[in-house]
Amino acid sequence: MISKNIRIIRVKRGISQDRLSKLADLSLNTVVKVESGKNPNPTIGTLLKIARSLDVKIDDLIK
Repeated sequence: MISKNIRIIRVKRGISQDRLSKLADLSLNTVVKVESGKNPNPTIGTLLKIARSLDVKIDDLIK
């Protein structure tokens, strides 16, 4: 599940949702919705920004 994977990786890296939103150049609302599962189908662009910000591959987010 994408939302769970993002949260796990983010927490392991010690990054807050607010910090991730800034690193990924996304709104905090977008990050919260993706991570909470309220947006279960984020765009590839959004996933790419999050993956880059967490220093992982998109595959790591969607597996």
